[in-house]
Amino acid sequence: MIAREAVADSWQLAIQRLHPIPNPSSVNHPDIHGKVIAGYQGWFGAKGDGSGLGWRHYGGGDLGPGNCTFEMWPSTTEMGDQEKYPTPFRYEDGSVAHLFSSYHPDTVDRHFAWMQEYGIDGVMLQRFGTNLRSPQDFDFCTAVMDHVRTAAVKHGRSWAVMYDLSGMNASEVVPLIEQDWQRLLEHAKVTDDPGYLHDHGKPLIALWGVGFSDGRDYGLKECAKLIDDLKSDPIFGGNAIMLGVPYFWRDGNRDAVSDSELKEVLAKADIISPWAVGRYRGSAEVSKVLPDRIGGDLKWCAKSGCDYLPVIFPGFSWHNLQKSHGQKAELNAIDRESGKFLWQQAVEAKRSGADMLYVAMFDEVDEGTAIFKVSAHTPVGDSPFVSYGDLPEDHYLWLTGEIGKMLRGEIPVNDDMPAR
Repeated sequence: MIAREAVADSWQLAIQRLHPIPNPSSVNHPDIHGKVIAGYQGWFGAKGDGSGLGWRHYGGGDLGPGNCTFEMWPSTTEMGDQEKYPTPFRYEDGSVAHLFSSYHPDTVDRHFAWMQEYGIDGVMLQRFGTNLRSPQDFDFCTAVMDHVRTAAVKHGRSWAVMYDLSGMNASEVVPLIEQDWQRLLEHAKVTDDPGYLHDHGKPLIALWGVGFSDGRDYGLKECAKLIDDLKSDPIFGGNAIMLGVPYFWRDGNRDAVSDSELKEVLAKADIISPWAVGRYRGSAEVSKVLPDRIGGDLKWCAKSGCDYLPVIFPGFSWHNLQKSHGQKAELNAIDRESGKFLWQQAVEAKRSGADMLYVAMFDEVDEGTAIFKVSAHTPVGDSPFVSYGDLPEDHYLWLTGEIGKMLRGEIPVNDDMPAR
């Protein structure tokens, strides 16, 4: 496949590039229940990838040893020369280290081929509200969306749009998201995709960032309006809404706003999904805290008539990202325990009654939560990188596939990780 030309320099061109895709597939509007879905950032760009936007989410124009914003070096061993982009980083022998771009269709296709190979059901594609402000950013993320749609059909995987509201202003949350969704329906016809995720027969839209206490400009009023419109508007409504919410949403403290209206807004949702990344560490702690936490969340959701999607994550590290902001952070802050940490979260979620899981994330190397193939052979210099150590590059793809089998009852629920 050929990489797309430079991003659009006008809204007219950006909108003209929206289009439906051919739908030859056996998948027919799959329901999210019973599935393991991974978050998919799809935001990585490279100098020379054709977009004209340079390095995105790797470190910008000054990318190099000592100046990068990612924590894990993606494996490029299976990539063709056309999708590997040279960086200023060097390996110990002096050879050039390469990175990928989400803008290249071959790379996204390979990611979905891995999902198919290892039995991962699909993804929620992150679509950041702040990228809807300019035609260039809009066109970049829409190009990636096109790659995801095409690859999902080819490999029989599922996908859905997840709008991340982070960084948006109160005045733009409702109009920008609604305008974008209407465009995706009218011009791209995304919900006609055979693999587009549904919930009880309705197209699923995820809204991430509702009720957090981290000083966001928008609040519950804007979120409530957006939810109501996406559910009931006669033109672009009729959708099921999943809300990405704070981990302590029931408590109304710590990462959640202390506002009596929070639960009223959350009760509008069809699915609630609390953000668990960084909220605990170690498989031993998981066994202690998750049963009560997930059990309490499920009880509230059952009473309120909504469903529940737990978030699990393999580990966490953002040393390089924080350094770029002038802050210090521990490398490999939440250890993966060779997969035991991720497995135990899945076990406790299943035992508590969850019937679907969200894995954060498929390709998130910025915060060290990726499950795709990561290289143990990393460049040298001032930027350290986390790897899977002596484990195979595909270890977490395989393990996520095993988690899916456990969720569906194909293998036993057991504290011990399955043997490979």
